Amino acid sequence: MSLRIVIADDHRLLLEGLAQALGGLPDIEIVGTAEDGDQLVELVAETSPDVILVDIEMPRTTGIAALGRMEDGPPAIVVTMHADEEHKARAQAVGAVGFMSKAAPLPSLAAAIRAAAAGESLMGDDVESILDDHREPVLGEGAAALTAREKELLAMLASGVSSTEHLADQLFISQKTVKNHLASIYDKLGIADRAQAAVEAIRLGLHRSND
Repeated sequence: MSLRIVIADDHRLLLEGLAQALGGLPDIEIVGTAEDGDQLVELVAETSPDVILVDIEMPRTTGIAALGRMEDGPPAIVVTMHADEEHKARAQAVGAVGFMSKAAPLPSLAAAIRAAAAGESLMGDDVESILDDHREPVLGEGAAALTAREKELLAMLASGVSSTEHLADQLFISQKTVKNHLASIYDKLGIADRAQAAVEAIRLGLHRSND
């Protein structure tokens, strides 16, 4: 099951880029974006996300004010250019569990999302240690159950090898075994065909080149 995320930032290009980058990770799903605090409050009520990412300075209602209006809201990580102690204290006062710079690398931000969803606080002195514990994507039960051979087959599908004959030849197995592996993959991932399998392979980071 993917972590459902809402992102709020008034810089559209940054917002779209962050949503695309995070949404491409296998365990994160972007369920909505907002460009001001009022939109954020409404979106959180509509989508019930697992974690929210919010900027501080936004039109109409700031990120801090929006967090202050949410009762029993999801864990919030403030992602801002104002990475100073005063703004951090303000974010913590309204219930934010994390406070990160917009310059933070994507793996760290993704780790922060996973940590927040797991109930961790990222406001203490041990932030890097906590992030290190959450850098690996948390795969759903089906994806986690894939065998090494099934992952290899998925990677081949994502790279464009799709015929049963070619899959069998490259893996040095029978065509019947290929079909058995595919049936197992479909069952574990809840998909129906090779096209969907190729998409899932890319989403899970199993893509490989044809070189």
